Amino acid sequence: MSKSINIFGFHSIEGILLNNPELIIQVLIQNGRKDKRIIDLLNNLNSQKISYSATDRANLDKISKGEVHQGVIAEIILPPILNEDSFVNSIASFDQKLMILMLDSVQDPRNLGACLRSANAAGVTHVVVNKDGSAPINSLVHRTSAGAINSLQIFHVTNLSRIIKQIKKRDVWVVGLDGGTQSSLYEVNLKGSIAIVVGSEGKGIRPLIKKNCDQVVSIPMSGNVESLNVSVATSITLFEMKRQRERS
Repeated sequence: MSKSINIFGFHSIEGILLNNPELIIQVLIQNGRKDKRIIDLLNNLNSQKISYSATDRANLDKISKGEVHQGVIAEIILPPILNEDSFVNSIASFDQKLMILMLDSVQDPRNLGACLRSANAAGVTHVVVNKDGSAPINSLVHRTSAGAINSLQIFHVTNLSRIIKQIKKRDVWVVGLDGGTQSSLYEVNLKGSIAIVVGSEGKGIRPLIKKNCDQVVSIPMSGNVESLNVSVATSITLFEMKRQRERS
């Protein structure tokens, strides 16, 4: 049975209505709201024959558990998170250059959501997340990703090192991102089938994962900032890959 989550606020719900309306189960709207944005939302729901009902603010506050909901909450079907076997089968049948993002223990849901948003925008074909030690896919991840989780193939795996070894056998070059190395991201050829591995907030890629990478690189920086937020570093790296591919 598919899992459902609640998403909050106009932006998140409008994004689902635009791209994946079939995932919406129902919408709750705060009693007494008659402003233009609510009216536009109701017209949209009516035109797509999507169920909605009115409720009081206290109930919305309870459902949102402190998240800003702007008087609107939608229950949506969460696309299934695929497993390790599904990932192996998918890359085996993929007939284009692979662009894989591997997230090693990214624990902040906002960072995870931002990484997924960048992955979608950069054209990533597969996202691999280690099952233990990572943030779960929830409403906060959904909101931060701007709905990107509905357009990505996301795979949960129990052993990231084993997956890396498997994809290397399929001629995928595995590049780890680590601020402690002198090798520059901008000197790496990212035009082929590539997997980018990004580590957790603070600790980075775990030692065994790093050891299994073909290459470890960093993002050259100026100034006195020691490191970048994991989602920012991920975005820079993915768009460098996109840039190289579009110029080849």
